[in-house]
Amino acid sequence: MTDDSQREEILVNVTPREVRAALLENGILQEVHIERAARRGLTSNIYKGKVSRVLPGMQAAFVDIGLERTAFLHASDIADSRVSDTASETHRDIRELVQEGAEVLVQVVKDPLGTKGARLSTFITLPSRYLVLLPSGSSVGISSRIENEQERDRLRNSLEVLLEGSTEADGVIVRTAAEGASPEALQADLTFLRKLWSVVQVQCRNGKVKTLIHEDLSLPIRIMRDMVTSDVEKILVDSEQDFERMKSFAASFLPDLEPKVEFYQKRRPIFDLHGTEDEIKKSLDRSIPLKSGGYVIFDQTEAMTTIDVNTGAYVGHRNLEETIYKTNLEAAVAIARQLRLRNLGGIIIIDFIDMEVEDHRLQVMQVLERSLARDHAKHNISPVSPLGLVEMTRKRSRESLQHILCDDCSNCDGRGFLMNVETVCFEIFREVIRQHRQFEFDELLVLAHQDVIELLLDEESNGLVELEQQLGKPIRLQPESLYLQDQFDVVLI
Repeated sequence: MTDDSQREEILVNVTPREVRAALLENGILQEVHIERAARRGLTSNIYKGKVSRVLPGMQAAFVDIGLERTAFLHASDIADSRVSDTASETHRDIRELVQEGAEVLVQVVKDPLGTKGARLSTFITLPSRYLVLLPSGSSVGISSRIENEQERDRLRNSLEVLLEGSTEADGVIVRTAAEGASPEALQADLTFLRKLWSVVQVQCRNGKVKTLIHEDLSLPIRIMRDMVTSDVEKILVDSEQDFERMKSFAASFLPDLEPKVEFYQKRRPIFDLHGTEDEIKKSLDRSIPLKSGGYVIFDQTEAMTTIDVNTGAYVGHRNLEETIYKTNLEAAVAIARQLRLRNLGGIIIIDFIDMEVEDHRLQVMQVLERSLARDHAKHNISPVSPLGLVEMTRKRSRESLQHILCDDCSNCDGRGFLMNVETVCFEIFREVIRQHRQFEFDELLVLAHQDVIELLLDEESNGLVELEQQLGKPIRLQPESLYLQDQFDVVLI
């Protein structure tokens, strides 16, 4: 099925402290957005901050915007009216742009992640349905997803006329949704954004330092503004209050969307439609099975995400090369979907199975790029490396689905694995010897997981007998149902 035949549907699930939105294409879950009252995303919020520290060596500054951690502002993200050419922008000194103690209007471009604070920019952007206003800009940019050259020229000419006829000094980016929009609709968007920018400026002048000046829209409204395209057939929401808000917003700003917003009243939970809830749970698994019998492994770390493709049980019907080729093609489609669904960002390394035929390698890369064509996040795919790895980047503006829904395992400290039963047995042997050398006792009691106790009584029973002979003391074993596999205690009696 080609991209232009995609049928999209958006599901919005509202509970008292959490809102979830799911984007489905032809009934298949592609993206999930989650917003919780206790930790709303900060991206696009505008703050009046105070520079707390300037770091010339990093060409950056830390800015206090009233959050738990200071935020990060790089020199390249600072607008400077004194700079007029791109070449000189790359050689700016942070000390000439900001000073410690200075007040600065900043916008969050990346949410805090792990131990890192938010990433900031002084290049303020204000989005609406069709346009993004750039108060510090002066040109017209067109979304690369608008591919028709005639339409690009029409939109550019329309916006240049609107900008020339104004006393405001600003620039705009034309969004994908503006394709086919009338000059009147573009004018209305531009007028709205300029009024909003005026309000932000007033609030900045009157507001206190280290406070929020402008907060982005709530998730249900943002979904309508940012993600709804002509392919979206309906937007289902299971909260009557949010349904009314979305209808009202659509009537005021997006009249063509109003008929598509529907109130979902059925008893069956909305995320049970198309198995959406199950698909979210599957996306947290490390391994994703392929229909052919192969599988894809995702390993997400703070530095990067690595993806490994394996044939598994798939042996094909012709030869090994054909088997590998078919598995890689299927994996390319699955990987593109999982990148969107898991919202994986930053550096991503994909290890496809090695292919001998050059045409096969090109076909797999084309399928990967085509499958990512509808991704809302900006991405860049590099050619296959000499080691046969595909390196790519994907813009990270919010936390991944795993970071939102999961915590690191407290038992394995986030390593993702536990010591096996055999290793735990040998750890117990060493601990027993350590206790024998330090303390006096009549006997020892070993408390451990049931599987560990069974191994000690079975395959490692000879070792246990030798240890008792070495100590000259009896060792009793007791299984503990609440212990994890690598937990144990050696008690002196």
